[in-house]
Amino acid sequence: MVWWWIGNAVLILLVIPVVVLIANRVISPLDEIKKYADDILANGVLVTGNLDPVPALVETRRMVGETLQGVARYGAALDEIL
Repeated sequence: MVWWWIGNAVLILLVIPVVVLIANRVISPLDEIKKYADDILANGVLVTGNLDPVPALVETRRMVGETLQGVARYGAALDEIL
């Protein structure tokens, strides 16, 4: 029975504090990682708001091509006049 009480005392006084210490060393960096991940998510959502006009670039590129053709025809017409 004495060994039982000694085992319980070792468990309570030595093992449990070591487990709590190790758990704190693991949980603390995890909390910091979670804060960084939340910050990355919030800023990522803000960046996607700036990407909304990107599909309009296809139409803009097509219109620039048409404009360049018109400018080329205008330049050719000026060459014929002069």
